[in-house]
Amino acid sequence: MRQNRVLWLLDRLEREPRADAVIDTLRKGVRALPLGRGRDLLHGRWLGHPVHPLLVQVPIGSWLSAAVLDLRPGRSRESRLLVGVGLGAAAPAAAAGWVDWAELHHRQQRVGLVHALSNTAAVGLYAASLVCRVKGREAAGRAYGFLGLTAVGLGGMLGGHLAYRQASGANHAEEVPNVVSEGWHRIGTVGEFPAGEPVRRSVDDVPVLVVRETGGAIHALAERCSHLAGPLSEGTVADGCVRCPWHGSVFRLSDGWNVRGPATAPQPSFETRIIDGHVEVRLRHQDGDEHFGNGREMAAQGTGTRSGAAHGHGDSD
Repeated sequence: MRQNRVLWLLDRLEREPRADAVIDTLRKGVRALPLGRGRDLLHGRWLGHPVHPLLVQVPIGSWLSAAVLDLRPGRSRESRLLVGVGLGAAAPAAAAGWVDWAELHHRQQRVGLVHALSNTAAVGLYAASLVCRVKGREAAGRAYGFLGLTAVGLGGMLGGHLAYRQASGANHAEEVPNVVSEGWHRIGTVGEFPAGEPVRRSVDDVPVLVVRETGGAIHALAERCSHLAGPLSEGTVADGCVRCPWHGSVFRLSDGWNVRGPATAPQPSFETRIIDGHVEVRLRHQDGDEHFGNGREMAAQGTGTRSGAAHGHGDSD
């Protein structure tokens, strides 16, 4: 069976490298903007997921409503107002989109660039539409509006491909609570975890980041970054946090909280304990057994004590 033509074109766009030089320049420019805390605000870290899809509802809804009114006589004033509202709302939506785009993989950025160009064309067409409407050229204003809505539709299709086919805004650690089995999992001896160094282990085929602090506390998080699955075990550890080596998201080791974006979702975290010199981990928020925190408490009781909890055995990689 032949591949769907639209999917073929989208797959080809993902692999097309000719715009990569432009993409690199734009990415550096967006990253260099002095946004401060506003960058995380635009990423949507405060919301728990990207804010761009929420913001685009206003311009899309306004312009679609204007198109419906353009099909009815005597509604030119209302249509003009809606076109203006859409143009005003397009700016923050675009800002959030560009900030997210700058932290994607190249294949995603190729699609995202065309998505942005389509939306920019839509803004230009709707700006022309508004000018025509203000000058009383209603027929031309409606024509520009329908062309703008077509560009919005193309941009929306590409945005859907980015979000759902390429998972650009998804939580890439979401499956961890559904994959890791309940109970405690042995991941190695205490000596296998040098103080202050990130170490990768595996539990039920799920990569786990393990960090032992100088004071003895042991922390464990899902190892694949929730932003785009970057390897946190290759990141840097400082001030009780780990920084992703790919896009710079920062997570608190004690509980996985994302203290800095672009990641909008926290990392799944594990409770830890030490039994007979072995480190064991259990996914947090599981009911049933006593919670032992970060491993230091159990170690203080002596390594000869063993808990009655069920034990699974993870890989040592």
